Amino acid sequence: MSSNQATVRGNQIFERYAVLTIHDLSRMCTVEPQVIVALVEEGILEPLTEAADEWQFAGDTLRRARLALRLQHDLEVNLAGVALALELLEEIHQLRRVIRRAGAQA
Repeated sequence: MSSNQATVRGNQIFERYAVLTIHDLSRMCTVEPQVIVALVEEGILEPLTEAADEWQFAGDTLRRARLALRLQHDLEVNLAGVALALELLEEIHQLRRVIRRAGAQA
């Protein structure tokens, strides 16, 4: 197995089982916790828990947060634009999965 494949598998395991606090997420994204709060308020990120002072996030939230921050930084898009871009990207991924499944069944 190449190191790239091991990294992908490691990331998948992390994303599936990890639970992150707001402080973990902010540290891993190298932003202040207030930035994570803004992403949650905009609906970009979804905490697993309700109480803001005890928010916990699934491991796959890290990838989404990093992508959101990258879109915001690179494209200079506001958070509402980031939320829309992420929604459209998710739709594209879903449509590609449907096309792959349809192609495999043909």
